[in-house]
Amino acid sequence: MLIDLHPQPADMARLVSEGMARQPKQLPAWLLYDAEGSRLFDAICEQPEYGLTRTETSLLKAQAGGMAAALGPGVLVEFGAGNARKVGPLLEALQPPAYVPLDISAEHLAAACHQLQGQHPQVPVLGICCDYSGLDQLPCHPLLEGQTLLGFYPGSSLGNFTPQEAQALLVQFAQLMGPGGKLLIGIDQPKAVARMEAAYNDAAGVSAAFAKNLLVRLNRDLGGTFDPAAFHYQARWEASQSRIAMGLVSEHPHSVELAGRSWSFAAGEALISEYSVKYSAAAFTALAEAAGWSCAQRWSDPNNDLALHLLVRADSTATAS
Repeated sequence: MLIDLHPQPADMARLVSEGMARQPKQLPAWLLYDAEGSRLFDAICEQPEYGLTRTETSLLKAQAGGMAAALGPGVLVEFGAGNARKVGPLLEALQPPAYVPLDISAEHLAAACHQLQGQHPQVPVLGICCDYSGLDQLPCHPLLEGQTLLGFYPGSSLGNFTPQEAQALLVQFAQLMGPGGKLLIGIDQPKAVARMEAAYNDAAGVSAAFAKNLLVRLNRDLGGTFDPAAFHYQARWEASQSRIAMGLVSEHPHSVELAGRSWSFAAGEALISEYSVKYSAAAFTALAEAAGWSCAQRWSDPNNDLALHLLVRADSTATAS
């Protein structure tokens, strides 16, 4: 079953206009994930330079039993589920009364729900198509009534937000999960600059195609006049912000029409498609605590490249097992 709460075109136009007015220009990262963008992102995860998905998947397979025991019983709610390929070991170990994946791409989500329901027929699956960063509350549904909610947020997607936005999102997640709620969250950690930049600028050019697909979507959905050939893709490490900045850089001065307005680009000006902030264990713990969570447990790969943190609400009496 799928509940569709995808933002309406008018909301998209407003958000895009707000983003284009920023300095530098920056659009919400979820706009990257139409059907084609979701397909390209899945391809990025398979590139040899992009180790995050393989590392996190291996960690989940190895530690799913301990994670399930620490989470305890409850409905599993996955934020930004995408193709939902990582959740399998956790579903097997946890056997929740329901699994609720949230994602912005309805087509991608419907396919993931269908596949997972076939693989885990004993776990009811309820997909919700939405921008989870703007979700004030989960929709009313019998599968959610009276249940403890357990959040699952893999992929280090929290890094797509600024630290201030990330803190606000963690506050929002605490409210969504409610009393007794917990959150299992994946966090990518800083490492050698060359490794990080290569992960977001693969030799096959899939990351570049993913970013340029944003322009295709803006042209299709919001009447844009972008020429993708007028931009080149760039991914670089910004040490002062502990983040990779990904963007489309204008090759020459020009203007585009978008959402009923004209926007100018200077030569060398970037349209930021997304950021990926990297957090050390100490930095993430501080961020989570500032948002009202307590870090109960942490699992990491042998190289300490990535970690999954179990958070519990600081005002909750629930504790990790």
